[in-house]
Amino acid sequence: MVWLEYLLPLIFLFPMAAMGGIVLALRSLHDARVESPFDAPLREPGQALRHRLDQAFSSLFLNGALGPIISLAPLVYGMGRMLFVSQQDWVEWALYGLLSTLLVLTFSLLLVRDYQCIRRLKLGLACELAVGQELERLIRPEAHPYYVFHDVPTDSFTIDHVVVTPYGVFVLETRARALAIGSDGRELNTVAVERERLRFPHWHERRPLHKTRQAVSWLTQWLERRCGVPVPVRGVLVLPGWEIDTTEATGDVLVVSGEQLAKQLTDLKPGTLSDPIHDKIIYLLMERARLVELRHLRQPSV
Repeated sequence: MVWLEYLLPLIFLFPMAAMGGIVLALRSLHDARVESPFDAPLREPGQALRHRLDQAFSSLFLNGALGPIISLAPLVYGMGRMLFVSQQDWVEWALYGLLSTLLVLTFSLLLVRDYQCIRRLKLGLACELAVGQELERLIRPEAHPYYVFHDVPTDSFTIDHVVVTPYGVFVLETRARALAIGSDGRELNTVAVERERLRFPHWHERRPLHKTRQAVSWLTQWLERRCGVPVPVRGVLVLPGWEIDTTEATGDVLVVSGEQLAKQLTDLKPGTLSDPIHDKIIYLLMERARLVELRHLRQPSV
């Protein structure tokens, strides 16, 4: 029967399928989420980036392990076909080779994508940690009532840092960008801030300013609804390692390099918060982070 010539070679794919199953089983063991033993969420600087970095490494593991298995499957099936046919069809063999080649190229591109993604995430995490470390200098005893939140979840995105002071609330967004290289081989580290965009040496970006304004707008409305009074919120965009040219900048978003960030925030006074409102804002942010974290922990692992 002719159909057996196509069915019996599948036997040779069973060991490869078993290896693929083992790879998927090992992937399911990966779960970097850690639950706090206390009634408070574990939110560190760059927590969202850490989660994305874990996912990127998992994707790299899957593509690196499953890629060779899947790419060789057509050739293994074709060699199995050789045992059950009396005459070889070179067109069929060419199709098996073409399919394997396409699979190799596909998984190679996926590995390149994962590699570039991991590099970007590592750079972003390094900048997040640097800014978080600088913000820790704000934390003092009760006589210096500053409170810092990391990775504050909103309805559709995450705010990198929120700082609550007696003089207002600050939204901090961190953006990691590698320094540009000039034609003479020297580093170009100056970025000009315009009204709607950042002008880097070789490119322009609008999204960082837009994202900071979006975060300020969301937090302002959210706090006003829950506190019942307007709350002064100021946006700060941090570009670690860059020299900032604010000649053409507007005053709604402060763009800084991150050096002396703690001192800059203590000097800024966008308004004044009464003690009850100050404490209520801290409670609201802690409660939101706790609820979102509990909802995240209840989701099944992938």
